[in-house]
Amino acid sequence: MSLINKEVNDFEVQAFQNDEFKTVKKEDILGKWSVFFFYPADFTFVCPTELEDLSNKYEEFKKVDCEIYSVSTDTHFVHKAWHDSSKRISKIEYPMLADPTHALSKDFEVLIEEDGLAERGTFVVNPEGKIVAYEVNAGNVGRNADELLRKVQACQFVYTHGDEVCPAKWEPGKETLKPSLDLVGQL
Repeated sequence: MSLINKEVNDFEVQAFQNDEFKTVKKEDILGKWSVFFFYPADFTFVCPTELEDLSNKYEEFKKVDCEIYSVSTDTHFVHKAWHDSSKRISKIEYPMLADPTHALSKDFEVLIEEDGLAERGTFVVNPEGKIVAYEVNAGNVGRNADELLRKVQACQFVYTHGDEVCPAKWEPGKETLKPSLDLVGQL
């Protein structure tokens, strides 16, 4: 079953951000774009490369009014310990959400029940709190922050220009399409 247009359920979780613990709730994501970036666990192998890649693009995500939320089933205390001990993770400024109860992992349908870990799932959530794009990768395949940013920008474009669509490899400023009977069979 598709998660497209599924509204994120109410939640309240602990997070680590900018050397502080804080609470993040559903109401915090409403009114702006969000990316929920699930990964299996702190202190692992592929995960730090992905989180660093996101960290390197974080300013660009903020410029398009999109917050990044990395999520694992670790606690906020483990996030802090990882942040304090890893060069790559110490660069992170976005919120690192803790999901030890698996509430978020279950809601986004990425929980690996037998392991108590999350799949490598990426979700773009619109300002209404609805999932508009997502992908789930095998645990041994890392993701690309450049492509994720492009995907967020495409989702934002069609959100504000409902009568236009973004073709493959679309980037901001490039030509879009207006679906019509005249286009059928012409592309």
